Parts: sequence; structure tokens; C-alpha cells
Amino acid sequence: MNLWLIPFFPLLGFLLNGLFGKRLPRAAINAIGVGSVALSFVYVVFVLSKLYPLHPAYSEHYFTWIQSGFLHIGFDLFVDRLTAVMLLVVTGIGLLIHIYAVGYMAHEGGYYRFFSYFNLFVFFMLILVLASNLLVMFVGWEGVGLCSYLLIGFYFLEGFAGNAANKAFIVNRIGDFGFSLGIFLTVLVFKTLDFGKLATAVSGMPVEASAGALTAITLLLFVGAIGKSAQFPLYVWLPDAMAGPTPVSALIHAATMVTAGVYMVTRVSFLYNHAPLAMSIVAFIGLFTAVLAATIGITQNDIKRVFAYSTVSQLGYMFLGLGVGAYSAGIFHLMTHAFFKALLFLGAGSVIHGLSGEQDLRHMGGLWKRMPVTFITLGVASLAISGFPGFSGFFSKDAILSAAYAHTPWMFWVGSITAGMTAFYVFRAYFLAFFGSYRGHHHAHESPPVMTIPLIVLAAFSLLGGLINVPHWLSPAFPLAEHENVTAMAISVTCGILGIALAAYLYVIRPALAESLKTSAGSLYTLVANKYYVDELYSGLIVRPLETISRSVLWRGVDEALIDNSFVDGLFGRTIRNWGALLRHLQSGSVRNYATWVLAGALLMIFIFSFSGGGR
Repeated sequence: MNLWLIPFFPLLGFLLNGLFGKRLPRAAINAIGVGSVALSFVYVVFVLSKLYPLHPAYSEHYFTWIQSGFLHIGFDLFVDRLTAVMLLVVTGIGLLIHIYAVGYMAHEGGYYRFFSYFNLFVFFMLILVLASNLLVMFVGWEGVGLCSYLLIGFYFLEGFAGNAANKAFIVNRIGDFGFSLGIFLTVLVFKTLDFGKLATAVSGMPVEASAGALTAITLLLFVGAIGKSAQFPLYVWLPDAMAGPTPVSALIHAATMVTAGVYMVTRVSFLYNHAPLAMSIVAFIGLFTAVLAATIGITQNDIKRVFAYSTVSQLGYMFLGLGVGAYSAGIFHLMTHAFFKALLFLGAGSVIHGLSGEQDLRHMGGLWKRMPVTFITLGVASLAISGFPGFSGFFSKDAILSAAYAHTPWMFWVGSITAGMTAFYVFRAYFLAFFGSYRGHHHAHESPPVMTIPLIVLAAFSLLGGLINVPHWLSPAFPLAEHENVTAMAISVTCGILGIALAAYLYVIRPALAESLKTSAGSLYTLVANKYYVDELYSGLIVRPLETISRSVLWRGVDEALIDNSFVDGLFGRTIRNWGALLRHLQSGSVRNYATWVLAGALLMIFIFSFSGGGR
């Protein structure tokens, strides 16, 4: 089936725009950037139509990458039902966001560079998804991290963009270090990294009653997922990643790259099923992250940051689903989240575009008249993420919460309350932007069709996407484990509706009350609005001490005092200088002196040979 063609088209787009884009007209850049992803999407549909239902799993071997002793790693690509869902999400959502970016980035500098990076990201994300072993997956894993760094720092002339890019890169390296240790331990224990061989080997092993090798492997791999998918304590990079262009936020930091950790854990679910302690930790961290990010989202005034914290929170929901064994529900929520979160970010981008760059919700209001398409589509996305009945998020969120109710009831209750908070802060942003009187300073206008058409398509998927029966599609790979519970569903839906109603009361009906409550909350509001001072805590406990050690000990003490002064400039430098000072007298420029030295050297050689017997 030539699976290599799926990532090849975006790679070709990256090369063409990267090498020649500076000299190409924008129409050609658009055709290459958008067309390459469109070709990839079409070819994905073609491949899946040929493979299913005849071939539920299909792989292709291209070459042997590593052959050393017992370790044999091939560069192999693989498609099964799980891969199929991810391929459609990456190429389909990616195509819509590429089209939107044509309008959003129309007046930006570095236009060809943006689409070149965007295509490169899609290439690496497809490698990650198609990989048939952990090492090939790691190539895509690191590649999307590189592209994230490049695109967050796209506005490199602005200091905040460079700082945000560096923060994302460094924090993700922490997670990736754990991921790499998990890969090494997997090789040590199983002598392979191939997913099929690993599944076969694990199937004959007992479930670990306590922490063992499988628990260690799964937790180390999960450290990678914590970094990539922005879970506590490594979530701090994602809100700052909003420094990049809005299409980047939609594609990379909402719909695709940040879900790579969810995909990875699901891909090696056979390992987690034999490590119940690791699964409990996954569920707990996911739930804790969901609650933490939701509370912070309530207090944010930057429209993109509100949605950034909602991304962190929704990823926590996905890990909650995986941790309680509801893998199908977790991937289902990954898919619906790609629909409505991409729409939320692109809708926010439409607002920002229509307000000439304004992102502060306090400087918006009353936009529904001026931006009707954005108003309607962003409303659909807000209802979907709130789990309103009939919308896509309703089906996937309740699948996770129902599984949590059957597994650990207290997790269900915490998750349901968090669902109410999600509905509240998302609709708080929605009402502040579109209702009331206009509080801004720019002339608001609707976005062009190249931006609004992707919004309309995503709104349709956000509304109807729940009807795509992903859990049953994935049931051959993961036990469906039906947990539908009418009581649990009613409770979670009620929490969501109450959150919407409370937001409407505080920000539409009685906006003065919202300000009064904020004032009365006092220090508690300040604590949450400042994100619990987690960044400051990291800076005080980790960043500044490391900077101090690096500057005072490693730089001043080791590099300058020990290496430079004692060795390079000291012992070695002084000795060489002294010998140089002595020997420089031999280079006087006087022919008479040179003749004298030649004569002295000849006499010395005669003397040595005379006493060594060399003259006999």
C-alpha cells in the first residue's frame, strides 16, 4: 500500500517551501503547503478504504535500522484501527487548519517559513502515528517537539516568543528523558521494541501485584507523556506556548501533538494492563491535572490562555479514561476534542484577527453582531466542550465519566464537578467576548471566507462528531467494557448545564456581581489568577539555584578558576610562555647567530657520536 507516501507528501511540501519559498509567490506557497496535506489526507482515505475490513492490521518493512546482537529494529510503518483514527485526525484537522492559516497569516512576515514548519510538523506527527516500534515513534516524538519549538518561537523578534519556545523545549526534554529511559528498560527486559512482539511477550506474563519491571517501564514512558501532553507537574509550558500564531495553537497545542502522550499510552496499553499501579497513577495525575487547570482557567483574561488551560484539563480527562481502562473512551475523547478544541482556538483566532490582535477579554464584548459566523461556530464549540447533550463532547466525556463511576466513584464525582467548571469558564470567555457592550478600541469585523469556512466545517464535526462510533470501531483492539450509566450521565450533564447557567448569570445578567465576587474572594482569587505561583516555585527551587550553581561554581569556579587560570592560563600556559620566551632568542634574524648555532649543533652531534661509538 506504500504507507511511506502518507508522510512523504508533507515532507515534500516542507522541502519545497523551505528551499524555494523565499522566491515563490504566496499562491505557490499556499498550493504547496495546503496541497501537500490535502494529498496526504486523500491518500489516507484511499489506504483505509483498501485495508478495511479485509486487513485490520497491516505493516510494511523498509529497511533494517539497527542490528546489534539480539536487538533488531526495522524502520517499519504500521496501520491498525487505532492508527486509522489518528491518521484521519492529523491529516483531516491538519488540512482545515492549513486552509485557515492562509487567511490568518496573510499579512505576516516569514510566510513561507511558517508553512514549511507546519508541513514538517505534519510529517513528524504522521511518523509518530504510523510507527510500528517505540524507536521509530521516538523519532516522530522528538520531531514534533522540534517543530513545536520552531513555531512557538515563530515571532522570534519578540522576547516573549523566544522565552516561551525555550520553556517548551526544556520542559519537554525532561519528559523525553524519562521516555528514553523507558525505551532502554524495555530493550533490557524484552529484547525488542516492536509493538507486536511486545504484546505477544507480555501476554504470557502475570499481572504485577506490586511494583515491578512493567510498572517501571510504564511509569517511565508516562513521564514522556506527562511532558508531551502537558500533565502535572510538566504542564507549565503549554499556556506559554500561546505565544505562537493561533493556527499553531490549534493544530499542535490542541488537536495533535499534545495528544501524542494519550496515543502512546493507548498504543502500549498491553503493558499498562499488566501494571495496575501505573494505571492508578495515570488516572490520578490525569484527574488532578484536570481539576488544577480548570480552576486556573476560571480566572484568565487572555482568550487563548483560557482555551490553553482547557486543553490541559481535557487531556487530564483523557488520561483519567486510560487510567481506568477505558482506552476506547480516551481515544474517542481525543477525536472529539480535536474537533471542538481546534474550533475554539480558530474561533479565538478569528476574534483576534477581527480585533487587530486584541486578546484580552476585558476589551471585547458585543461582538455577536459584528462577527456572526464566529459567534455561532464558537458557540457550538463551547457547547461541545461543555458536554451539552447531543454535541460531540457529550458522548466522549460521558463515556470516560461512566467508566470512572464503575471503577472509582470518587473520581467520577471530582470529574463531574470539573465538567461543571469547564462549562463555566469556557462560557465565561464566550459571554465576555460576544455579549454586553463593546469595550475595545478597534473596529471589529468578520474574518474572510478562507478562515470562516474551516470554522463551519469544524462546527459540523463538533456537533455531529459524537455519532462517529469510535468506541465500537476500536472494540477489536480494546475491550469495549460498556459502562453506560444513566445516573452518572444525568449528574455530569447537570453539572455542565449549571456551569453554563452560572456563567450566563454572572457575565450576562448581573456582570457587577462577578466583579463583586472577585473582590470578596481576595487572596484566593489572587492565588488562582497567578496560577498557584507554580512557575515562581519552579523558578525559586530549580531554575535560580541551577543558574547560581552554573554561574558561581561551574563557570567561575570550574571553568575560569580551575581550567582557565590553573591549567590553561596557569600551569600549561605559564610553562609554554616561559619556554617561548627562552626559545624566541633563537629567532633573532641574524645570519651570524644562525651560523653559530649550526656550528654548535654540529659539534654537539660529533661529541654524542664519539662517546656512543657511532664513529667506529
